[in-house]
This record gives sequence, structure tokens and C-alpha cells, in this order.
Amino acid sequence: MAVFDATALIHLFEPDAPAIIDPTTQQPVPDAQARIDNLVQTLEQKRERVVVPTPALSEVLVHADDAMATYLEVLNNTSRFRIVPFDQRAAIELAAIVRDGPSTEELRVGTGSTRASLKFDRQIVAIARVEDETAIYSDDADMGKLGESFDLRVIRTYDLPLPPGKQTQLF
Repeated sequence: MAVFDATALIHLFEPDAPAIIDPTTQQPVPDAQARIDNLVQTLEQKRERVVVPTPALSEVLVHADDAMATYLEVLNNTSRFRIVPFDQRAAIELAAIVRDGPSTEELRVGTGSTRASLKFDRQIVAIARVEDETAIYSDDADMGKLGESFDLRVIRTYDLPLPPGKQTQLF
């Protein structure tokens, strides 16, 4: 299975969402939508389910406006998506993350993260761990730092392969 955070979900639902910026080049990720489409197709071919943590879902729905009903319909009526709540098991996992993990200040150093966004990110990590996932699809630098501190692989759009036939030509 795959875990999608809000940044992955929004680009899944809104191909015209603001460009994803590659932090190494500070430029938009080349062919970002083709990479995301290829990921979805690959997950579909492998018949993998996509875990959608409720904290990530709420982040997307805040900005969905009139599309909220459509997003929920797709998520609820597509067998590949599994909305996973922040439940008691996740709460216990989050307590362990906060107790045993890096401090809030350590995680926020060098990021634009707020305490509120860090709380959401920690909830998403807790859900991923409870679901025995090892990877989160996210373009959020803060999620990258947090996920990697808990041995989760954070896969960014610029890390995704281009679809066959769309590979970048050098000449």
C-alpha cells in the first residue's frame, strides 16, 4: 500500500494545482503531472491500495470548496482508496512518537513549519506506522524530515519516474 499526504492528494485531484518545486533546483518539477499519473497507473497495475490518513484528507478538504463532494465520492467509491482515521491505535503510536522521537524544536529547525502542521504530520506518520507502511508520498519538506526520522521513506514527486516513452532526452 501507499500513504498519500495532502500534497500528493491535491495533485492527484487537481492537475492544475500550483507547481511542485524541486528544492535542489528551485524550479518546477519537470513533467510533475506525468509522474503522478504514472504513479497512479503503477499502483493500479499492482492492485495496491492507497491509504489516505484523515488528517491529510482534512487538509485537502479545507481548500476543496465546491469540489469537496467530488473528492469524497472518488475516495469513498474507488476500491483502491482506504481512508484511515486517527484512532486509538494511532493515538498510542503518536504518544510514543512524541515521547521517544525528536523534539518539536529539533524538527522545526530550518523549516517553515508551524506547531499545527507538525501535529498533523505526526498524526499522518502515526497512522502510517500503525498501518505497517514504510513510505509516504509527500512533497512537504517538513514531512520529509519527520518521516525520515522514523525510518519512513518519503517519496517526493521529483523522485517519481517518468512514464515509459516520456523519459528526458539528453540530446
